[in-house]
Amino acid sequence: MIIAVLSATGTHWLALQSVAWTAMLAENLHTSSFKQAIRSTFDGKHPCCLCKEIARDKQSEKKSDVQFDLKKLDLSLGNFEIVFRPPSASHELQAANESADSLTRAPSVPPPRQLPG
Repeated sequence: MIIAVLSATGTHWLALQSVAWTAMLAENLHTSSFKQAIRSTFDGKHPCCLCKEIARDKQSEKKSDVQFDLKKLDLSLGNFEIVFRPPSASHELQAANESADSLTRAPSVPPPRQLPG
């Protein structure tokens, strides 16, 4: 269920893009300084092949064809009345007081013996 929700919200693209950025940053750190590697990784002018694939697939992903026309939905309930009435027969329930009975009975087994020492 969680995977379906994450996929429906596009989180899989974020995860793939994060992997691509991490790989790009590692690659750029081999050839340039940290500041320049960060800049060239996230400027959008130097995409790697995975970034290009992600961008292409995001564009080609079909949007949901189901559209709701809210003007056609009739959500009115009409007139209704709520009436509270007392119950026709009342029953008194007596709670069993078993916990008090157990306090007056003697234990069914003898108490444990004290260990020497």
